[in-house]
Amino acid sequence: MARVLITGASGFLGGRLAQVLSQRGSKVRVLLRPGAELAHLRDSGVEFLCVAPGDVTTLNMAVQGITHIYNCAGCSTDWAPWSSYFEANVTIVRNLLDAAGKTNQVRRFLHVSTTDVYGYPAIACDETQPLTDAGLPYNSTKCLGEESVWAASREHGLPVTIVRPATIYGPRGKAFAADIAQLIRQRMMAVFDGGKARGGFCYVDNAVDGIIDAANAPEAESNAYNLADGTGVTWREYVDALADGLGERRPWIDLPSSVALGLARVLESPHKLLRIPGRPLLTRHAVLLLSRDQEYPTAKAQRDFGFLPRISWDEGLRRTVGWLRQT
Repeated sequence: MARVLITGASGFLGGRLAQVLSQRGSKVRVLLRPGAELAHLRDSGVEFLCVAPGDVTTLNMAVQGITHIYNCAGCSTDWAPWSSYFEANVTIVRNLLDAAGKTNQVRRFLHVSTTDVYGYPAIACDETQPLTDAGLPYNSTKCLGEESVWAASREHGLPVTIVRPATIYGPRGKAFAADIAQLIRQRMMAVFDGGKARGGFCYVDNAVDGIIDAANAPEAESNAYNLADGTGVTWREYVDALADGLGERRPWIDLPSSVALGLARVLESPHKLLRIPGRPLLTRHAVLLLSRDQEYPTAKAQRDFGFLPRISWDEGLRRTVGWLRQT
């Protein structure tokens, strides 16, 4: 029986991964910060272990007897202090890698990264594209986190795999489900350049399947993989479908991305310089995500571990809307 350790299980992807692995018979231990939300994991049969930031002793204890580590922790919002990004996307990764390196029982360290590490290219690329720091905190710190994983593999022989999901959506999803639904209801959701960019949507259960398969495939060791469903659905199609499902009017704000990026810089400035609380009305991160092609190719994942999304676009959307209507 696999004994797995999951970070980030209080969140969207990590929480669903914990549920699925437990249902499939794995012995699951999740690392949580004190006060983390646990309602979605109640009665799931997982073991909880609270670890405060910087508690290396407990972290070292947590990896004992573990065969697979899934690092799903991260700060993925489009606006937060640099310290929040660095702690979640770099420090936690390094501490976990250090702990994993002290035991010889770990068969695979699976690190959840993001296609944002490519630097938001105009054309979606495959995994041969080098990490590209675009100067945005999320992108920058996720690049640093990946570099730490590769270093642990080179220097200590830790068996690692990295997955780079594109746009994960589904029930309990925040950024690409709940937040967008709220903006639609407030009549503040915007698209850019007509919303023609493909969103690279990946239903959460499809992402979980890919993560588990990658962590167990011999061919996946020391490799990185894009994950997306390959639907070709655009942002305009996605937000319109959400609005229709929620019985709301379709978003009406449509800006050229060049104008939106300039506006985002202006709106971000006072928050940076004056440390105004909250987030700007518009951020460069959000504009780049919604205006650049996110349909990253997954041929490598299909070849090495048979990645094939089993939840269709229609079914994934139906489940997402159903959850949103209840929230």
